[in-house]
Amino acid sequence: MTSPVAHRTGGNLSRTLLTALAPLTWGTVYLVTTELLPPGHPLFAGLLRALPAGLIALAVTRTLPRGAWWGRAALLGTLNIGLLFPLLFVAAERLPGGVAATLTAAMPLMVALLAVTLLHERPSPRGIAWGVIGVAGIGLVVIGPDAAFDGVGVLAGLAAAATLAFGVTLTKRWGRPAGVGPTAFAGWQLTAGGLFLLPVTFLAEGAPPAIGPAEAFGHLWLGLVCGLVTFVLWFRGVTTLPVTSVAVLGLFSPLVAALLGAVVLGQTLRPVQLVGFGLALAAIVAGQLPTRRRIRAARPAPAAAAVSRAAEGNGAGGRRR
Repeated sequence: MTSPVAHRTGGNLSRTLLTALAPLTWGTVYLVTTELLPPGHPLFAGLLRALPAGLIALAVTRTLPRGAWWGRAALLGTLNIGLLFPLLFVAAERLPGGVAATLTAAMPLMVALLAVTLLHERPSPRGIAWGVIGVAGIGLVVIGPDAAFDGVGVLAGLAAAATLAFGVTLTKRWGRPAGVGPTAFAGWQLTAGGLFLLPVTFLAEGAPPAIGPAEAFGHLWLGLVCGLVTFVLWFRGVTTLPVTSVAVLGLFSPLVAALLGAVVLGQTLRPVQLVGFGLALAAIVAGQLPTRRRIRAARPAPAAAAVSRAAEGNGAGGRRR
């Protein structure tokens, strides 16, 4: 008979792998933004990434929030989408991709601290230590000697990490309403974030830029793949997996961005960057290992276990008779 701990571990592994596809795909955002999208329109890029994808999800699921979830969906959509997208685009435009990625890689550390106050979890020294190691590893991978630190870009990168950390932690605290699937849940937030961006975009940036074939492909990739598909996987993971484990998966994004820079743009990976890759990957793997508290929580209580064994014994005796 398979133990509950082993069964839960196997289920978590499959959900973790699917959730990891989101930050792996988000690693392409830096390349697409700098190579395909018109510069100077970060709000417009965020708007097209969010609103069409959200409306598609709502049209497919035909599920709207109810009661308190109207306000919760609006807040989560603003944090996870409406504020996050333009901040990421501003950071990507004003900083080298590596610097922007390192700043946003601080998100797991912020989540670990927020979990103490918002989720009433005891602080995990191991989780915080691996979060620091992960950020250090990302820094070794993506920050070169010629990195430029633009003040506005630095603030945008840190603000992006903070808004995502708040959004992820609140998403974990509130969970997903009963009977609402991950596609509808993602659609609420993408739509709310897009509606938040709609007036801000046209007030701040005016008329949208011209869109040619390359720009259209970039926006479709960011909206349908990096928007709709990946956020369905991401929010499914946030609501079903430990929040700190999900947060550390975000380190995959800058690693993919660095690999694409080497493969597509011909950037060289030095030995120190390979060391950073190793540290970041070690932090990701360590973040998925169950703590003693999680193992104890997964085990049935002694009384429940005794009842289960007695029931199995009776069943076996009944079959022998």
